[in-house]
Amino acid sequence: MEEAYYNCMRLKNRKVRIMTRDMQHYTGTIVDVDYNNVYLRPERGGPVQTSAFYPGPYGPGWYGNDILTLSLFTLLAIALI
Repeated sequence: MEEAYYNCMRLKNRKVRIMTRDMQHYTGTIVDVDYNNVYLRPERGGPVQTSAFYPGPYGPGWYGNDILTLSLFTLLAIALI
């Protein structure tokens, strides 16, 4: 899981495609990473719709309400696009 953390940190603020262990695909921009999760802003008009809320470092609502939280443990692959 440490490798997934450092890969996500390296790709922070970059557009990526993520595949999870259950073969789900997500495309968007990594906005934050912690030791358990990666926070992804999905592409507009993409198949992912979420109501997850991540307050960000500047207080509630800084990123808006369209942040998808994915567990680093579930990541199978991540690619820069």
